[in-house]
Amino acid sequence: MPQLPVADGAALLVVFALWQGFSLLMDHSRWSKDSLTASVNALRLAWMTRVVERENRITDSALIANLMHSVSFFASTTVIILGGIAALLGGAGRSYDSFEGIPFLPPVSKELFELKLTVLLLIFIYSFLKFTWSLRQFNYCCILIGGAPPAEVSADEKARFANRAARVNVLGARSFNEGLRGYYFALAGLGWFVHPVAFVAAAVAVVLILWRREFHSRTRRALRNP
Repeated sequence: MPQLPVADGAALLVVFALWQGFSLLMDHSRWSKDSLTASVNALRLAWMTRVVERENRITDSALIANLMHSVSFFASTTVIILGGIAALLGGAGRSYDSFEGIPFLPPVSKELFELKLTVLLLIFIYSFLKFTWSLRQFNYCCILIGGAPPAEVSADEKARFANRAARVNVLGARSFNEGLRGYYFALAGLGWFVHPVAFVAAAVAVVLILWRREFHSRTRRALRNP
């Protein structure tokens, strides 16, 4: 079992804390209601409310299919990335020799190099699981739309359906966003091959970028102030 240097172990813990802290902020804090995601989620509820007002729901099914296509693209891409990382681990000797040949990278042990690759592999496995779960959730939402009540039912029944369908839609989007965050922090993980400090700095930059997009972007302002 390779000994993880203190600096590398500390950097890994800090990055994990940043990742999970941002996820908690987005999903469970009082600030989450002011985010870009919250604005889009309100539109998802408005969308599902409109579904029960019309008899022809082909457009709604097409929109769900478009969402699923985007998620499917990332899921397929993740499989390719996982294959690439697995190949690097399978040929760790040649990969490590190539790594050592890069002049600006500090020397590390082969065991630590393999550990860093394994961490990246686990992050992308996490993202793949999130993307495939998102696909299933959007599929369930499509089924809900297919079983939507007719336009002449009571307002209470329409509201119950809209809330249920919007909730499934929101959960699918949340799983997709969690998978994307895995990508962002995996990119930050490339900094780990340079230095533990670069790893932490890259993760902080990722959090700041995501924070700005969620709370201070022009897209958020446009959605909240039509």
